[in-house]
Amino acid sequence: MSLAVLDKTKIRHSFAAAAESYDAAALLQRQVGLALLQKFPLQSAPGWVLDVGCGTGFLTRRLAFNSFSQPCLALDIALPMLQASRRNNGAVPVEYVCADAEKLPFADQSLQQVYSNLALQWCQNLPALFADVRRLLKPDGQLVFSTFGPATLHELKAAWSGVDDFAHVNDFYSVEEIRGFLQAAGLGRIEMDAVMYRLSYPAVLALMRELKDLGAHNVSLARNRRLTTRSQLQHMIRQYEKNMINGEISASYEIIFVRASL
Repeated sequence: MSLAVLDKTKIRHSFAAAAESYDAAALLQRQVGLALLQKFPLQSAPGWVLDVGCGTGFLTRRLAFNSFSQPCLALDIALPMLQASRRNNGAVPVEYVCADAEKLPFADQSLQQVYSNLALQWCQNLPALFADVRRLLKPDGQLVFSTFGPATLHELKAAWSGVDDFAHVNDFYSVEEIRGFLQAAGLGRIEMDAVMYRLSYPAVLALMRELKDLGAHNVSLARNRRLTTRSQLQHMIRQYEKNMINGEISASYEIIFVRASL
């Protein structure tokens, strides 16, 4: 499946603007980060560990504390996120790099392990990214990451579908597609697991506010560039809230956990 083209400038600006509000809204991101490290812990082999899309540094901190004295790098496309990570992890020995995950500025076979928690879904060309990671990894290195699957926010997508034909929710690759990209890049020994997380909210606007605070906007170039009208928003909310249970709505997040190595 070919996904909609992403607006990389909007991605950078969205996450830069969310640096101050991110931590208060990132409950799911923290849960998934802890689950990722539990499923696929750090190797004991020496060498650099890179956190791609580090955000405010939650996973970075745990990689550093759980490491076997391995040096850690934290990379993010948004400078304010890196600055927040540095503030949060002031006592943690980490090197910070402001760069695009799709243009990793590192030498061949310079990294032992590459981790990423709910960040790679913002990359346009996953096959090229995986090929680049393969270039960077040492022969016994590993790539470990979590990302969103296609069932993520399906309730919100369904509610918007009755309003217009624009893309209001980002699309995400499936387990099978990600596996194919990894294999094509020459990464093997692939382990994958898909888990559905469901969060409850008192109202649709609470969900939308959380997504904004996380910087997780709709970044598809196929999105509606015009302002959503009040009547359109109210129609979407009515559609979504038809399925309220005990006064709350539910939002689904399909999380795909992955480990691959050379």
